[in-house]
Amino acid sequence: MEIFNTINPSTGNSLPSYNAHAPSEINRRIDAAHGAFLEWSLLGYSERAAYLVRVSELLLERKNELAYLCAIEMGKPVNQGIAEVEKCAGVCRYYAENAETMLADESIKTTLSKSYVTYQPLGVILAIMPWNFPFWQVLRFAAPALMAGNTVILKHAPNTFGCALAIEQIFDDAGLPACSFVNIMAEVRHIPAVIKNDKIQGVTFTGSTVAGKKIAGMSGAALKKTVMELGGSDPYIILEDADLEESVRTCVTSRCINTGQSCISAKRFIVIHSVLDKVQKLFTEMLSEKSFGNPLEGEYDLGPLARFDLRDKLHSQVQASIQTGAKLVIGGKIPEGTGAFYPPTLLTNIDKGMVAYNEELFGPVASIIAAKDEKDAIRIANDSEFGLGAAIFTKDIERGERIARTMIQTGTCYVNDFVKSDARLPFGGIKHSGFGRELSAVGIREFVNIKTVGVK
Repeated sequence: MEIFNTINPSTGNSLPSYNAHAPSEINRRIDAAHGAFLEWSLLGYSERAAYLVRVSELLLERKNELAYLCAIEMGKPVNQGIAEVEKCAGVCRYYAENAETMLADESIKTTLSKSYVTYQPLGVILAIMPWNFPFWQVLRFAAPALMAGNTVILKHAPNTFGCALAIEQIFDDAGLPACSFVNIMAEVRHIPAVIKNDKIQGVTFTGSTVAGKKIAGMSGAALKKTVMELGGSDPYIILEDADLEESVRTCVTSRCINTGQSCISAKRFIVIHSVLDKVQKLFTEMLSEKSFGNPLEGEYDLGPLARFDLRDKLHSQVQASIQTGAKLVIGGKIPEGTGAFYPPTLLTNIDKGMVAYNEELFGPVASIIAAKDEKDAIRIANDSEFGLGAAIFTKDIERGERIARTMIQTGTCYVNDFVKSDARLPFGGIKHSGFGRELSAVGIREFVNIKTVGVK
């Protein structure tokens, strides 16, 4: 049986280890979640909402200790960890207050005396979640899934099992029927059997495109409904008429949130050639101002990357880009000392075929790509296997909205702001960034039986 060893990425020191659950224990927990579903699904919306409000309260009461867990397990700056937990509390309240309206029966006039659409829960939903937002990724799925009447099995990333246990404890302490929310510490080789289990009615996955394809294949073979939120290499277009200082400040903020470890953080900065020199100068200045260090030793802008292997992969991507013609302006060197740290890095002279052009760089590395004009910038933005988020910067709001609405191939596109998830708005991608949506009324309807009822 595998033992999951965890390491503090700021220090390299060992954290608690966890024994993988045996297949028999995994099946026992799935059975328990199914038993909880038979009880939970019969509760009315107001009853479920009361439990979710209590979850929200407990998240806020424990936000400091939860942020500490984020800091030691995956290196998140403490203030960002607190903000993440507060956002989780908000999404619980949002669905507690709105789920009943979102899932209300919809009458449709036909030749029948009565005909309508009703939204019924499916059962146990498996969530396979990543480490980069160890609370938000889970709660943004679990809150709507539970309010819809489903129960949840969570398979979290091994380096954030402490966060997973803390979430499970909160649901237990909130008084939901036992095993409405259950963790499994499963080895990768056991995931196919979990997905095939007859009591699992749906699968949601957030993570890399490579892993997502495998999970989607297994889920499809088992005919399980799936939602996939995968990688991204978000293009941010800075047009010649943009407020350059404000635009670059927004771009740098997006690139550095969570130490650059976010699927929807800005990654490719496409700049019209006429303002390229000014933009590169601003990027250099603003990235150079960002501090990094152990999140428990100071209020740094960036912490370490979540694991040493991830830091090493990022560095190899930077080096590969330089070797094929990219220009390193700042950063790009592994700091001396302990910890999986990587400095804010700026690459320019990026062109098609380079790693920084084609791949997702999951860390604080900004890649600037020059474009001749608006048409060329749009072409470059769409020249990617990914389609998660994007942003347009321009003083001409109509121009920006026209580009965002009809010309950029992503699930989300903002004008003059960086992309962020919001409980009120659908979130997800297209192309190799996945399919399906989370959040809003669209998200809560992903894991329900959309049932037609007709009465003559």
